[in-house]
Amino acid sequence: MKKVFATVALAFIAGFIQAQEYKLAKSTGRLEIKEVNHVEIEGYSGSEIVFTSRNGKKDDDERAKGLRSISSMGLEDNTGIGLSVVEKGGTIEVQQLKKMDGPDILIKVPKGVVVSYTHTSPYGDEIEFKNFEGEIEVSTVHNGVVLTNTTGPMTIKTVHGDIDASLSPNIKNPVSIVSVHGHVDVAFPTTIKANLKLGTVYGEIFVDPDFKLEIEKSGNMIKYSDNVSGKLNGGGLDINLSSTHNNVYLRKK
Repeated sequence: MKKVFATVALAFIAGFIQAQEYKLAKSTGRLEIKEVNHVEIEGYSGSEIVFTSRNGKKDDDERAKGLRSISSMGLEDNTGIGLSVVEKGGTIEVQQLKKMDGPDILIKVPKGVVVSYTHTSPYGDEIEFKNFEGEIEVSTVHNGVVLTNTTGPMTIKTVHGDIDASLSPNIKNPVSIVSVHGHVDVAFPTTIKANLKLGTVYGEIFVDPDFKLEIEKSGNMIKYSDNVSGKLNGGGLDINLSSTHNNVYLRKK
């Protein structure tokens, strides 16, 4: 009897997990994520984009059986996890149906896919990219951004959020990481060859002394206070780190 119960329980758990995933056979192209409030993006070596809900299964609405969830924008939950995923040519558009709150989503993305994330509402969490080797474009108003072992190329912009990044040693050109009101805190190896720009208007710039930065001069003068341009290890990649109203930190990894 116990064995039968265990088998049924395992089958139930497997079905539960299966119900929380949505897969799209795509290893190239562009993934555009718009106004999804709670999301983490992780790179992997597979050939599918995998969307996984981390909320757990939502309660069934008996009155909604046989119907599909839609939003005022005309979006349909065609994934079963609160997302609309629509492919248009080589672009996959991802949006959530709820304006506030919404599902907590992990998206596993093959490295050949370009990821674009845009968010403007005040309802979202920070967006995190982890172990991602492809191109990243991020534009947010309120969200913070966390980059862990990312390669790029990357263009990261936020208005009110902080940006914390620990970049891969295999960074690809170009890299631009910019916040208006939040701090920009970036770590990468001291061996990277780069043309480096560090900028702030009302904050300060802090650099680990192990970075041997060859400062660009203007005549016989060197200006350190708000904008620093120089070369690391003779120059190479274009890396721009900037915060208008907060501090910029460059750390060794």
